[in-house]
Amino acid sequence: MLRNWVGVSLVSAAISVVSCGGGAGESGSAADASSDMPAAELPIIALDDVKPSQSGAVSQEIANTSITITYDRPVARGRELFGGIVPFGDIWNPGANDATAIELSRDVTINGNALAAGKYSLWAIPDPNRWTIIFNSQADVYHTPYPGEETDALRFMASPRLGEHMETMAFYFSAVEKKTAELRLHWGDTFIPFEIAVP
Repeated sequence: MLRNWVGVSLVSAAISVVSCGGGAGESGSAADASSDMPAAELPIIALDDVKPSQSGAVSQEIANTSITITYDRPVARGRELFGGIVPFGDIWNPGANDATAIELSRDVTINGNALAAGKYSLWAIPDPNRWTIIFNSQADVYHTPYPGEETDALRFMASPRLGEHMETMAFYFSAVEKKTAELRLHWGDTFIPFEIAVP
């Protein structure tokens, strides 16, 4: 048993040496030259220069469909959110800076509504009892102004729910099962569930 372990260790060591450029006849390669160079360092950002709403992304595979949401994440900071800094009845992009975008690799249904594969900006009209959810075909836009109803790909109604406090706005997949998933938009104590089904 010990002999087998020693043999495996020696083979592993030999593979490591060869893969690191230590094999016979290998000298002066680009890999050897780059290993002597120091790693590139990212600049340190001053605290006052860090943007208040930092970038985030979430991706999920549902069967063989990929869904990715990219967004900047505002922070509650003790403010009244819905009905406060986000007025009821106004169109709002759930995010900051660049508009929140969702990209779908295949056609899906969201809360029973068909949405074609592609990339969209996401908008909402909050209300105490029912929200209007909007997927707009103008994906690469700023979070204001809203691009306009004429470029909407989908609108539907959704019901807000109460949950635990989420200080920094989040999109996350709370459940994934075979060909269905629940995506949530969650900020403060309010979240909106999106029931997604793929072919």
